[in-house]
Amino acid sequence: MSLKTVVRQQSQTPAQQLQLQQQRDIENGLYPNIPAERRSPPPRPQRQDTIDMEEIPLNRSTSQPEPEDRRRMRDIFNHHDADRDGRINTHELKQLISNGYCQDIPAYIADQILKRADDDNSGALDFEEFYQMSLRQQLMFRNLLALYCRAVVPPPTPRGDEPDGAYERQMSVCPPPLTMVIFSIIEIIMFLVDVIHFQDDPDHNQRLGESTNGPAATLFIYNPYKRYEAWRFGSYMFVHVGIMHLMMNLIIQIFLGIALELVHHWWRVALVYLAGVLAGSMGTSLTSPRIFLAGASGGVYALITAHIATIIMNYSEMEYAIIQLLAFLIFCFTDLGTSIYRHLTDQHDQIGYVAHLSGAIAGLLVGIGVLRNLQVRRWERILWWISVIFYFALMTTGIIVHIFVPDYFPKPEYN
Repeated sequence: MSLKTVVRQQSQTPAQQLQLQQQRDIENGLYPNIPAERRSPPPRPQRQDTIDMEEIPLNRSTSQPEPEDRRRMRDIFNHHDADRDGRINTHELKQLISNGYCQDIPAYIADQILKRADDDNSGALDFEEFYQMSLRQQLMFRNLLALYCRAVVPPPTPRGDEPDGAYERQMSVCPPPLTMVIFSIIEIIMFLVDVIHFQDDPDHNQRLGESTNGPAATLFIYNPYKRYEAWRFGSYMFVHVGIMHLMMNLIIQIFLGIALELVHHWWRVALVYLAGVLAGSMGTSLTSPRIFLAGASGGVYALITAHIATIIMNYSEMEYAIIQLLAFLIFCFTDLGTSIYRHLTDQHDQIGYVAHLSGAIAGLLVGIGVLRNLQVRRWERILWWISVIFYFALMTTGIIVHIFVPDYFPKPEYN
């Protein structure tokens, strides 16, 4: 530094010296806390300083045009970002899908699509998440989602009945539907125990499995004179009188039970079935206190009306729901009419129709209460509460009568 430069610095004011020092710092690459408009651009790095930077992905220059697919996705994104917040929420995604000729997609499906693509769990999609979703789900964005929506939700039919199919798509074989199969196997084993027991008895050769004096029947049948053995209110379902009685119950309960179990899983179907069995014995005991009871008809009728319950609660999500509902209603009323006719015309008719009716009522009420409802509506919540309260009121009343009004029933036999 020359003498002339030193003299010049000494003649400057402190403010001028500070400004001169800041200018030197800027030239040397140091950036003090000064306004951005007073800063000079940093010196351009030499080639040797950028060798390692080649491995770092750099943002594309704004002057370089976007690829065609990305530009198209940005146009779709901007068009359906109704509130212009730079994000697509569930409502906007549903509108986007609806514009792809999928007019009736349920809101929960749009919500599931959004959740799968929402990488940062913010509840909405920014453009990058939206674009990555388009890359993963190319079928979804082909022709503005038309093909994807048709695969997810069938298009409406011109006849007015709009099959949705969301209910049927809930079917799963994991876990396998074995509940009714297991119950059926136990019923077959109990039947065979009695058949084998009487195989050498000439008095029973012509009436295969019709005796109620076998070891299984004696232990499990509902006996009104042994009501203190409380297990009989449920175990009578393992006892069947005759091969036709057994076969009819097995066919119906396996056919209907597996169809329910594929959607609602084993424990719900088991609850419905057992509720029907218990209601059957309870209703029979209250209306006909001296009637013996055998067979799983209470549980079978519970499965029948459980199908009606799930149609009611999932009507909008089912394919051809009206046809299914009519089929079950016709079956129920036909069987009820036939039962009444046989009861009035055949004095030897010993079928416990009260158990059928009680099981059917229990299946409807418990089915509404425990079976899956894919899209809960306000009136369905009200119906759920009515069904649950009504079922527990009926069962509680029956239990109270059995405990506190013993004189209504036949005197117990303890032999």
